[in-house]
Amino acid sequence: MIPWELLDSVQVPGNSGELRLYKRGREFSIRVNGCELMNSSAHGSEDALAELACAKAAGRPNPKVLIGGLGMGYTLAAALKRLGSNACVVVAELAPAVIEWNRKLLAALAGHPLQDKRCTIREGDVAVVIKEKRNNYDAILLD
Repeated sequence: MIPWELLDSVQVPGNSGELRLYKRGREFSIRVNGCELMNSSAHGSEDALAELACAKAAGRPNPKVLIGGLGMGYTLAAALKRLGSNACVVVAELAPAVIEWNRKLLAALAGHPLQDKRCTIREGDVAVVIKEKRNNYDAILLD
């Protein structure tokens, strides 16, 4: 069996936890304090979340969707696939390292969704974005 290789490790913002990115062959894993949060070989729940949450929003002329948590980009990619060309998808990600991982090491896994012009990344807590009065979302996905 191929051993896991630690690629990066950072502190979770506002928490005592440690966020780690691992790779084994073509498989990636993100873990917090040794517990796996997500794995590149198992993202069906992320795909289903986006499909179900964006179903009604997709029929609107200019849908606006908020995703709390970037993860490996699968929820974002599935939402972009479901929504039309006039959609706006905002992703709030607490950990700057996760954004960086998705721009580089993890980018190809979900098809480079951060490069999509419909996507905006907000570094910080999704609760702050939700509380902003100027934002009205057709769907909010907490991944």
